[in-house]
Amino acid sequence: MDTKKVLQGYELIFNETAEKLFFSPGRINLIGEHTDYNGGNVFPCAISLGTYAAFGNRDDRTIKMYSANLPDSGIVSVSLDSLEYDKARDWANYLTGMIYLITKAGYKLDHGFNIYVNGNLPDGAGLSSSASIELLMGNILNDVFKLGINQLDLVKMGQQNENNYIGVNSGIMDEFAVGMGKKDQAILLDTNTMEYHYAPVELGNNVIVIMNTNKHRALADSKYNERRSQCEQALALLQTKLNIKSLGDLSIDDFDRNSYLINDDILIRRARHAVFENQRTLKAIKYLKENNLVEFGKLVNASHISLHYDYEVTGVELDTLVEAAWQQPGVLGARMVGAGFGGCAIAFVDKDQIDAFQTNVGKIYQNKIGYAADFYIAEIADGPSEIKISEVEK
Repeated sequence: MDTKKVLQGYELIFNETAEKLFFSPGRINLIGEHTDYNGGNVFPCAISLGTYAAFGNRDDRTIKMYSANLPDSGIVSVSLDSLEYDKARDWANYLTGMIYLITKAGYKLDHGFNIYVNGNLPDGAGLSSSASIELLMGNILNDVFKLGINQLDLVKMGQQNENNYIGVNSGIMDEFAVGMGKKDQAILLDTNTMEYHYAPVELGNNVIVIMNTNKHRALADSKYNERRSQCEQALALLQTKLNIKSLGDLSIDDFDRNSYLINDDILIRRARHAVFENQRTLKAIKYLKENNLVEFGKLVNASHISLHYDYEVTGVELDTLVEAAWQQPGVLGARMVGAGFGGCAIAFVDKDQIDAFQTNVGKIYQNKIGYAADFYIAEIADGPSEIKISEVEK
């Protein structure tokens, strides 16, 4: 995105020059889907697509927020003295919630501000625009008001914002991947213990292609909470005999020997995905370290199959993209990413095949679904940061 346009947009809306400019990435999860709230491992990374914000201080207690992505919403105003959730604020609740949580935690914000937001993450695509905007706001407040909050605490506030303020029962992976991102590295995160380490993602001649179904999905309205509830039911049945805290505690063998405790077709399939996907994630790291990209790709494919059959969160749009990707030359693997029910998939594709890949997959998708998919090359990026305005203006 042209950062000059972000600064110009701020000036147009607020009739003043922005004082600071910030960026917060989106994220993809290479493997380990729907395991984060099941106490399993995930392997996400921050990406070069994300959310930009131009910022200016005010001398009163008003916060004015504007999104170039949702211009019809106009300027949304809120007082520092009235930060409770308000449905009418729509998108701005993701920002307001972070301000609310930070002030509730005892940090002092002694004046208001103007903020102009513009992102190049496709809306509702499952690349975690909500976590991007939450960590954007957290890092802006931390920087401007010199709050000294460590990044991991901002990540946890982002999840609290989703769960308690917005009302989506999501795990911590999205905020963690955005907030803790490092260029050219993914994060192996054990969501049970919060232990994590970085692993270089060396894909040789391959790149990550994001395939957007262009089917909007509103996470809060999806069956996401239902899947989480089903996993909790399965866990409770297993806990009648097993001393485990989460499905992530189980090996494949443990699950096979004890699935009779669940004794329900749907609950068994939901739990099986959580257990098997967790183990796939650990194997994937091993194969990447060994530079065995072929076996890594097979695990990526297996992840999608499990999400389709056992977890039932794919849908015709995602399945069409992924199955078309599997048919193309130079593809290591492909799978849906995010919550599902629309949104995006990723494919690991040989650089030399990119043009043919996009043309062929795009044609299959258009013919079957009736509208176009979009394709993006994703680079693995750093977490939120300030962009020096002096460098933009050069």
